[in-house]
Amino acid sequence: MNWIEHVTVLELLIKGFIVGVVVSAPLGPVGVLCIQRTLNKGRWFGFVTGLGAALSDICYALLTGYGMSFMDELIVKHQIVLQIVGSIMLFAFGIYTFRSNPVKALRPSSGKRGTYLHNFVTAFFVTFSNPLIIFLFIGLFARFSFVMPGSPIGFQLVGYLAIIIGAVSWWFSITYFVNKVRAHFNVRGIWVLNRIIGIVVVIAAIVGIVLAINGTSFS
Repeated sequence: MNWIEHVTVLELLIKGFIVGVVVSAPLGPVGVLCIQRTLNKGRWFGFVTGLGAALSDICYALLTGYGMSFMDELIVKHQIVLQIVGSIMLFAFGIYTFRSNPVKALRPSSGKRGTYLHNFVTAFFVTFSNPLIIFLFIGLFARFSFVMPGSPIGFQLVGYLAIIIGAVSWWFSITYFVNKVRAHFNVRGIWVLNRIIGIVVVIAAIVGIVLAINGTSFS
């Protein structure tokens, strides 16, 4: 059975979308920066900040996928083991997210709004300066069997496009939410939101481990 026969385009889109959301959701430095700019400069300044982060993330996604593509034999023979390992990595990441305090990443706000391009570029480099994101992509790609040997280039592009859509959707949603509740959103709101994200990732990781052990998947 070849790759196309057991992975549909819809499944690939769903997996890519989830990867894009999970990578973007934790409120690290760029997430806090996005929220700050949304509150201080306006929603669209926060959104372009998220777009800069999304561009950096897709660069690391491509690097991760390219590197894993050289492990064809390992992926085919040990798919279940890789899914379990990937889920464990996600579990650890969820715990780390839950226990982290994103408020520490808050910085004094500049009085200047700057241009959209400036906000985009600075967010890109803030995200790109953290290459550890590759390990998160490795865990996600392993969990969702995202990198499959012999997959057509068209399918690969669909998957990476779905990651972009997932990331952009997250930044669009979070800036919309923060902008709507700006009168009630404070430092504690950032902390609570990050904890909720951590819990969701942990639950998803546990479900992933159980499904992998049972020989099934999310899709």
